Amino acid sequence: MSWLKRERSGIKTSPRADRPDVPEGLWTKCDGCGEALFQTVLEENLWTCPHCDHHFRVPARTYLGYLVDEGSFQERHANLVAADPLEFRDAKMRYPDRLAAAQKDTGEKDAAICGFATIGGVPVSCALMNFFFMGGSMGSVVGEKVARAIEDAIAERRAVVIVSATGGARMQEGILSLMQMAKTSVLLARLREHHLPFVSILTDPSTAGVLASYASLGDVIVAEPRALVGFAGARVIRQTIGEDLPAGFQRAEFVLAKGFVDRITHRRQMHVEVGGLLGYFWHSTHGFAPNGATSPHGYDPNAPRSQAPA
Repeated sequence: MSWLKRERSGIKTSPRADRPDVPEGLWTKCDGCGEALFQTVLEENLWTCPHCDHHFRVPARTYLGYLVDEGSFQERHANLVAADPLEFRDAKMRYPDRLAAAQKDTGEKDAAICGFATIGGVPVSCALMNFFFMGGSMGSVVGEKVARAIEDAIAERRAVVIVSATGGARMQEGILSLMQMAKTSVLLARLREHHLPFVSILTDPSTAGVLASYASLGDVIVAEPRALVGFAGARVIRQTIGEDLPAGFQRAEFVLAKGFVDRITHRRQMHVEVGGLLGYFWHSTHGFAPNGATSPHGYDPNAPRSQAPA
C-alpha cells in the first residue's frame, strides 16, 4: 500500500509546553535549528534546545517554577475574570466565547498570574504572563493583576518582578485595555518613590502595549536570548518609514546593543541572575528591607556567579 494512503490512526502529535497531557517520550522540532528533540530532554533543559539554545515559549506556571524559590509561591487575586463591556465579536466568535475557549485550553482564568514568592531568599511580589492565553494579550484583568502586584509590593515592602510574554493590548477590550498601560506605569512611579526595586524580564515575545508600558520601566531589564522585543511589527515599520530594516532589529541581542535592555540571561541562569540582582538592591542605599529583615536568606554577595552559555 502507498505510504500516502495509509491510515493515520495511532499517530500522535509532537509535544507542546502548554500540553502536559501529551505522553512523555515524544519528540518536537526545534524552531531554531530544526533538530528533533525528545520532550524529556527539553524538560531537563527548561524547554531550551541543547543544540542551539532556542528558548521555547512556556506557560506562566511552568516559568514560575524556573524563577522563584521552590515552594515559595502564594497566588493572589486568582479569581479575577474579564467582562465584556463592549459586547465585542470578532470574525469567528463573541469575546466571552473566546475567553471560555482560552480558559478551557489553559486552565487559567486569564493571561497572567500573580502572587508572593521569594527569589534567592528575597521576598517579591511577582506577575507572570501566559502567551498561551490569547497570545498573552493585556486586558483589564492582566492590567489589574499587574497593578495589584505592585500595590501589594508597596504595602509589604517587597521587590516587584514581572515576566512578560505577550503580543500586546487585547483588542476585544479596546480603550479599557489601553488604560492598563497608564495605570501600571503610574503605580511603578509610586513604587520608585518607595525605593523598592522592579526587575522586568522579557521573554519571547514582549511587544506592543506591554512593552510600551510596564515591561520597559524596570530598574533592571533582563531578556532571554533571541526574544522578540519591539512595539510595532516589522512589516508595519517598513511600510511606515519606507526603508529596509537591519537583520534581527527586534531581537534581544540587537536591543541590548542599543541600550534598551540591560542584560541577556539564559533561562537556566535566570533564577540565579534575578536573585543576585535583588540581593544587590537589598544591600543598596535605597533602604530596601522587606518586613524589617536584615539580609535575604541564601544570598551571599561575595559568592561566585555562574554564567549563561555563550
